[in-house]
Order: sequence, then C-alpha cells, then structure tokens
Amino acid sequence: MCGRYTFISPAPVIEERFDARFTEEMPPNYNAAPSQQLPIITNSAPGQIQLVQWGLVPGWVKDIKTALKPINARAETLAEKPSFRQLLQRKRCLVLADSFYEWQQVAPPAGSKSKKAKVPHRILLRNEQPFAFAGLWDEWTDRETGEVLPTFTIITTEPNDLMAHLHNRMPVILPDRDAELAWLDDGVSAVDHQHLLRPYATELMQEYAVSTLVNSPGHNSPDVLAAA
Repeated sequence: MCGRYTFISPAPVIEERFDARFTEEMPPNYNAAPSQQLPIITNSAPGQIQLVQWGLVPGWVKDIKTALKPINARAETLAEKPSFRQLLQRKRCLVLADSFYEWQQVAPPAGSKSKKAKVPHRILLRNEQPFAFAGLWDEWTDRETGEVLPTFTIITTEPNDLMAHLHNRMPVILPDRDAELAWLDDGVSAVDHQHLLRPYATELMQEYAVSTLVNSPGHNSPDVLAAA
C-alpha cells in the first residue's frame, strides 16, 4: 500500500524534469495524504501538471458519498476488474513525487504484552531525484450540478528486496523517461503498459526510519523528514 508521500521539489525542477508546466501553484507537501489535491500528468494532457484529488472516483459511480475511493490499485489485477481495465486502456497518469512513506510492523520484545508497533520509514531514490508513480485517473460528474471531479489512484506491485522487510507491496515507480512516456502513450498496447508495472530496482533506492509525526497529515513540515 502507498498511503503517504512527499512532493517537495521546486517547480522549475519538476517542469524541466517532466517537460510539462503547472496549471496552478503547488506548495511543497511533506506529508501528502488521500483526498488532497496533488500533481499528476495525464495521458490526455501530457504537457500539463494538474492538481487532482487522490482517491479514485470512477465515472460510473452514482453515489459519491458511499463510493470507496481507492487510493491504490493492484497491478496484477488491473486487467481483471472492469473499472480498472478501462482506465488502463484510456486514462493513465504520472503521479509526481520525490519520496514515500511506509509503516513497518515491529514485534514487541519476547514476553511483552504490548501490541506490534508501526514504525514509519521514508523511501526515496538513491540520487534523491523526483520520480513518477504509475497511476490511473478518471472524472466523475455530479448529475445535479454538472461539476466535474477528477481523481486518481496509485498502482502498486510486489515489493523489491528493500521494501520486502517493510511491507508486502510497493508503489510502481516508472524506471526512466522512456517508461514514463510509454505509460502516457495511447499508441502503446495494454499488454505493454502492463509490462511497465514492475518493482523498482532495489540498488537505486534508499530508506530510513522517521518519527511518528508523519502519522498525522496535519504535520506537514520538514520536521517529518528527519531521521528517527
């Protein structure tokens, strides 16, 4: 599962890196959480960086209040689920980030009655550069007001060796610019898109434990990045 991440790289760096321009200002986010407006690049507008709500609301949903709004989608089953299969074919996106968080369950000492502790870790590339998660997006239209709500979800896959001791899933990080462009390319087959959804190379990543400040989305400052 990927439930929190960071987006703290300067706008000019991001625009040059992804060859796209922000449609509106995006302040640094040290603790990006579901339901927030966060930067993505869609296959329908590859030259724009748009702020879109995290938590997918498919266009076919009737009641948004009871909709599940998944923040993650499993790579292995995208083609099996009708809603995700259609989005894999028609609505893919890059979710821009520069690190993400995962909580490791740590067993209590032998004989202790304490429950397992959850220790947060920050995971980033070894070169500390921004990257893109593979994502899916959609637009939901309010039938009463006509208001259009774009949303997205982050695709996850099996963990690499670095992630395996933290969690049994990891977000799909597209490995290079060619993969990012291929993911956005409508001319690439769904099968080839699916082949891009693999674990990132272990040797190109790093991680460290951080404090439990990150547990609350209300803590959104450089303090959450400090090693525990």
